[in-house]
Amino acid sequence: MPPAATAAGGARRTRPPTSITPPPPGPKVPLRRLLRAASVACGIQFGWALQLSLLTPYVQELGIPHAFASLVWLCGPLSGLIVQPLVGHVSDRLSIHSPLGRRRPFIAGGAAVIAVAVLTVGFSADLGRLLGDSEKPGAARPRAVVVYLIGFWLLDVGNNATQGPCRALLADLTGKDHRRTRIANAYFSLFMALGNILGFATGSYSGWYTVFPFTITSACSINCANLKAAFLLDVIILAVTTFISVTSVQESAYITVEDSNSHDTQEAFLWELFGSFRYFTLPVWMVLIVTALTWIGWFPFILFDTDWFGREIYHGDPDKGLVYHNGVGMGSFGLMLNSVVLGFTSVVLERLCRKWGAGLVWGVSNIIMCFCFSAMLVIAYLAGNADYGPNGLPPDGIVIASLVVFTILGAPLAVTYSIPYAMVSSRIEPLGLGQGLAMGILNLAIVIPQVIVSLGSGPLDQLFGGGNSPSFAVAAIASFFSGLVAILGLPRSSQTRTSRSFSPRARTQGRHGYHGPHR
Repeated sequence: MPPAATAAGGARRTRPPTSITPPPPGPKVPLRRLLRAASVACGIQFGWALQLSLLTPYVQELGIPHAFASLVWLCGPLSGLIVQPLVGHVSDRLSIHSPLGRRRPFIAGGAAVIAVAVLTVGFSADLGRLLGDSEKPGAARPRAVVVYLIGFWLLDVGNNATQGPCRALLADLTGKDHRRTRIANAYFSLFMALGNILGFATGSYSGWYTVFPFTITSACSINCANLKAAFLLDVIILAVTTFISVTSVQESAYITVEDSNSHDTQEAFLWELFGSFRYFTLPVWMVLIVTALTWIGWFPFILFDTDWFGREIYHGDPDKGLVYHNGVGMGSFGLMLNSVVLGFTSVVLERLCRKWGAGLVWGVSNIIMCFCFSAMLVIAYLAGNADYGPNGLPPDGIVIASLVVFTILGAPLAVTYSIPYAMVSSRIEPLGLGQGLAMGILNLAIVIPQVIVSLGSGPLDQLFGGGNSPSFAVAAIASFFSGLVAILGLPRSSQTRTSRSFSPRARTQGRHGYHGPHR
């Protein structure tokens, strides 16, 4: 039996029967190469930003009611529940002698799936017409909906198959150096911000059909053509950033260690995934709990951000006129501003963590989320009682206040994209679990709340009149409790110990063993 790993507080945990032994310390990967390795996040997030800003309105154009729009997003959490942990598990055990290493085949393969998926989604109306949908205006388009759902599912499979190995690759390249792990995740978050900025800017521009005139067809209106053109741009950006990422670094050999009493290495994946829970220390559980509560807060916003702008700020209807789509465009602009703040916060996040501790930074950011979601409830109430005048447009103050809230939310989003991954990576590594499996485990704490929100948000909103406010009320409550748990459950043990964990000196200590939680 391999030696036990010592957890915080002196408790001992037996190392899992199957563990991943990192290679002996070698030359550090230069930060510029870590930056290039993280660049694929820009291409992935560009498509994700288009998904967030355009697809909820588009699916309602295809004929799926608002009450069921959230159920469409079940594809992501359900695929993530299996795909990302499975990919992480397999990549941990993939032969390092493969041409691309352990992680990069999944990054390249996942990017290819994303490209196919976005083209399927973008051309779903045309494919539905080819398969027999009616040409009559306003007629149901069931075949287009089916094609859309297939593409949407593939898109989420590709996203999950790519992001987990990307995060695991960065953790592999930084090893036990927790400061460099946080920097690498900050790079990843920075590229996500850049992808968001480009994606939301693309989604807010309504003239792409003039750049790609062939996208307008008898089955595809101007709004549909803009979506199609935006996804064509996504394929180009994704191809470029994936190439840069997979050619930037070489992976080092890792060794899979098997306990003599363990099952064969081909034991059931889910058994190993859930069986690894018994080796978790309290700090690992606290990270997972805070992550789950955080995503109960975020997912209603992800589902309904631009829809909220179109419905509750502009008082539009997806099936009536351009007012709703003007609101969606303004919401996309707000998300672009959100991404600018996200990028800036990613740059300064490492400094904030060294000064205050990652647990406190995470907790405060979630309290800010709570205030922002509460402000959205107030703004929606004021918009519902405001005088929109003869032109039907919302007062400037309502629009500006909404944009300010969207912008501020970029700061806690940067924390959500970075700190949980760095914290779980530093806490899982001493237990002998592979970084791929670690990212899969963290993903469970993300997708299970998403499944709950997807199932409940649409019916809950309909129960209270069809708006988005009930979902945002749940988001505000969850954000508050996640912040509280982060501040109390992930505290700095002591000022000396915390500052040592974040200092360069801790990198030398990290080579000789695990010294408790790093925040």
